[in-house]
Amino acid sequence: MKTILNGIIKENPTFVLVLGLCPALAITTKFENAYLMGLCLLIILVFSNLVISIIKNIVPDAVRIPVYILIISTFVTIIEILLQAYVPVLNSILGIYLPLITVNCIVLGRAMAVASKESVKTSVLDAIGIGLGYTVALMIIAFFREVLGSGTITLMDATSSLTGYKAVYTLPTTNFFPMNIMSGPAGAYITLAFFVALFTKLRGGKKHESH
Repeated sequence: MKTILNGIIKENPTFVLVLGLCPALAITTKFENAYLMGLCLLIILVFSNLVISIIKNIVPDAVRIPVYILIISTFVTIIEILLQAYVPVLNSILGIYLPLITVNCIVLGRAMAVASKESVKTSVLDAIGIGLGYTVALMIIAFFREVLGSGTITLMDATSSLTGYKAVYTLPTTNFFPMNIMSGPAGAYITLAFFVALFTKLRGGKKHESH
């Protein structure tokens, strides 16, 4: 549990390590996009760490990175094929950011730093923690951006064809929102900056090097 909580709070990929920012800025216009993108990365991270941890002792150092990227890309391709077959709308929304998980610094970074050195159990727990941390970060950003920028909260829309349910709630319009700026790139940067600053403050001003 400590390892999982560490990935969510102390080493949150987005708010503390400042990694994986492209999807965090691009697809967080809706709450649904955020948690589904996070779930995809979580699944890929867990299975990649699992396989890499199992085979780490038989992979020569000279080809470690190509082998790890091949493993990660395999799981990315599986997820992409499943989305294309069952949730094509979501696959279209996530767009290029889904296949780019192959070279996402979060996934490859945990493979190099943890899965290639630690036990299978530790590697999987680390993947769960980091994956949940990233998902929570995307959800927080998306919640504020959608509520303030569109006056809605989308729990299910793109996946309605798969689940049979649609849940999009419209909030009362006021003089303060919707604020169109929050739906655009500027809103993404403002929200991200606020929560990075908040996490830094809560952690006592400690900083991690960004990538």
